[in-house]
Amino acid sequence: MDKADIGLIGLAVMGQNLVLNMNDHGFKVAVFNRTVSKVDDFINGNARGTQVVGTHSIKELVSVLKRPRRVMLMVKAGQPVDDFIEKLIPHLEEGDIIVDGGNSNYNDTIRCTAYVESKGLLYIGAGVSGGEEGARHGPSIMPGGSPEAWPHVKPVFQAIAAKVADGMPCCDWVGENGAGHYVKMVHNGIEYGDMQLICEAYYLMRHLLGMSNEEMHHVFAGWNEGKLDSYLIEITRDILGYRDENGDYVVDKILDTAGQKGTGKWTAVSALEMGIPLTLIAEAVLARCLSALKEERVAASRVLTGPESVFDGDEEAFVNDIRDALYAAKIISYTQGYMLLRAAAVEYGWNLNYGGIALMWRGGCIIRSAFLGRIKEAFDKNPKLANLLLDDYFKGQVDAAQAAWRCVVARAVEMGIPVPAMSSALAFYDGYRRERLPANLLQAQRDYFGAHTYERVDRPRGEFFHTNWTGRGGDVTSGSYQA
Repeated sequence: MDKADIGLIGLAVMGQNLVLNMNDHGFKVAVFNRTVSKVDDFINGNARGTQVVGTHSIKELVSVLKRPRRVMLMVKAGQPVDDFIEKLIPHLEEGDIIVDGGNSNYNDTIRCTAYVESKGLLYIGAGVSGGEEGARHGPSIMPGGSPEAWPHVKPVFQAIAAKVADGMPCCDWVGENGAGHYVKMVHNGIEYGDMQLICEAYYLMRHLLGMSNEEMHHVFAGWNEGKLDSYLIEITRDILGYRDENGDYVVDKILDTAGQKGTGKWTAVSALEMGIPLTLIAEAVLARCLSALKEERVAASRVLTGPESVFDGDEEAFVNDIRDALYAAKIISYTQGYMLLRAAAVEYGWNLNYGGIALMWRGGCIIRSAFLGRIKEAFDKNPKLANLLLDDYFKGQVDAAQAAWRCVVARAVEMGIPVPAMSSALAFYDGYRRERLPANLLQAQRDYFGAHTYERVDRPRGEFFHTNWTGRGGDVTSGSYQA
């Protein structure tokens, strides 16, 4: 029997669809699953008639692979990944490759890369985005880890990845150790932001303008033909038009409590650790947390008051304002995401290709959109671009949209409609464009109560001063200072 090109462990939905995708592209795949009966079910079911090879132990899986052996894990993040690494290592030889294609935390991937390399093996942590459909027909794949491993998995990954219009695969090498899973994490954080912004647009149209699902379906269909063209706008269009067998809109029957798997929270935590103001994504995560307090919100709705949401303006004009506010806030979401990527590159010594990352996100993944082409163009024009808002295109778009953006946020506040992502994005924009912020007073407060010192506008940066504000304090200052 000819040896298999790659092995895959974990035959849940994503694993099965990736295997079938690899098979479609001419790769022979050997599979294993911890519940061994799933192997036979897959071989006799969805994989019937393919060249997929079923195996019933890790030893057997490894024995049927070409050298260097490539084994991809599609298992639950965390301990299961560690467990399978330990089970694989005794059966592998120097230069063999383990790939983690799950939603692992980048810190785990940094640790696993070092550990597997210490055993003479190679390791890749690959973020895979696109869900079930993407896995089957072309996901976005973001690999990082041991650079020596990339040439051995590149033909497989780039073959099965989504392709953009010019045929370029939505997959390329990201960087060392945890870089691939970090980029996937930031992708997911931006996904949280995009979804929350769309939900706020929907909420404004429904609860402020009183629009029907059918009317909103047509609005989103129109938006998907313009600069908001994206997968998430497209599926929102479809969701708003979808009726069940009784003719009822399914979206109205869904309980308003949002779930999350943790990657948005990881993104916000990483931003806090590195001091990056990732305000929009953090608000998107917290909005899900607030939605989960359903019983409390129901009780609060009976006793807490606010203004009546009555709109008396031009409805069509306001829908256009919502569109522009959504686009401007979306620019802020990606701006903040790229700020975090730049900080992580410095922190971990990664040489990230920012335009290339945008290219990987243009197809296959959940945030795929026409918008990402503009980001690639911005970094192609200026690879050292410090902030997307400083690019001519994005600066111009925010300039053009900000009157509508301000109008929408102001009207939402006046009418008591929560728009945490749109409003936090606007606050970030107004803060970023200000030469001077009130942090001078904040530093004075810190120095007053804790002798934390401050810098002065009339002295060079890096010189620190302390004032004895009460006349009762001494000259001793805090031993550490962090801006």
